[in-house]
Amino acid sequence: MRSPHRSFPKARLSAFTLLEILVVLAIIGMLVGLAVTKVGGILDSSSVKTTTLFVTTSVKTPLTAYRLDIGDYPSTAEGLQALLIPPQGKEANWHGPYLDVTGGKLPQDAWKQDFVYKYPGTHNPTGYDIYSIGPDKTDGTADDIGNW
Repeated sequence: MRSPHRSFPKARLSAFTLLEILVVLAIIGMLVGLAVTKVGGILDSSSVKTTTLFVTTSVKTPLTAYRLDIGDYPSTAEGLQALLIPPQGKEANWHGPYLDVTGGKLPQDAWKQDFVYKYPGTHNPTGYDIYSIGPDKTDGTADDIGNW
């Protein structure tokens, strides 16, 4: 007769040790850190490229159209706002708005700063200077992005 208690062979318990789990978590943490660093660099690079595209290409056509209608580029005092609203005394020849913007506000650079516009320009004495003060948000530093 069999005993009421069955005897089973001892089951071998297998599990991860705390040390193994910590090593895996450390590796995953390093991989995430590396991925975040690379993505941040890609985003910074695209911000510079987008801002460069605006100051060298996108605003060129509206400023040229304004110059053809008015006879000259907007002055430094009139600024890029002259592409949206006719400057005083120039309403008769103004056929804008020359710049297509959302909400009637001038575009800003990738760092949410207004573009700087000067006519006549310092870097382009026979034309205009338009530039972003760059990621450090300080005018006159090496990271400024301009049309020169």
